[in-house]
Amino acid sequence: MKKIILASQSPRRKQLLEWAEIPFEVKVKETDESFPPNLNVDEAAKYIARQKALAVQNELPSDSIILAADTMVVLKGRIINKPKDRDEAIRMLSDLSGNKHVVITGVVILRGEKEISFTDKTDVHFHELTPTQIAFYVDKYKPYDKAGAYAIQEWIGVVGIKSVEGDFYNVMGLPISRVVRELSKF
Repeated sequence: MKKIILASQSPRRKQLLEWAEIPFEVKVKETDESFPPNLNVDEAAKYIARQKALAVQNELPSDSIILAADTMVVLKGRIINKPKDRDEAIRMLSDLSGNKHVVITGVVILRGEKEISFTDKTDVHFHELTPTQIAFYVDKYKPYDKAGAYAIQEWIGVVGIKSVEGDFYNVMGLPISRVVRELSKF
C-alpha cells in the first residue's frame, strides 16, 4: 500500500495504523475544530475531519492520500469535548458514570478531488464509578487530550466499561477495519 498522510497528532490513531501495518507519515496543521451549528453530530464530525485534511492538502503532491478523523462523545444528545482541566474531566466522567453514551468518529480520506467520508458509531456503557475511581484515573492518566475525558484502552476502560456495542477501535479514535477497506478503493 502507498504511504498515506495522517492529518492527526493522535497517538492512538498512529498506533492503530501501525497495528494495521499501513505505511504513513504525520502532517498536521492547526485547524479550527468548530462547526456550523446547523450540522448534526455525524456531519459535524466529518466536517472537522475534512477541515483537518484540507489544511494539509495544498502542501502535498496532488496524488497524496490524506486520512483525517475527528471523534466526538455524545451523552443524551450533548457533545462532550476534551476537558480543559482536572475539574472538568472529573465532571465529564461523573456524567458518563452509570450511563450509555455514543462515540462518533468522522473520517475523511482525500486524494486530489476524490473524497470518501463516513462516520462510525459505537455505544459505550459505563459501570457506576466512584468519585475515588474517577479522581484516581484523572490524576494518573491526565486525559485532557481525549474527547469525553477517557481512553478505553487505559485503566478506566478495563475497570469502568460495562459493555461496548460496535467497533472498539472507533472508541480509540479510528474505525480501523473500515478505514483499511476504504483505503483499498484508492
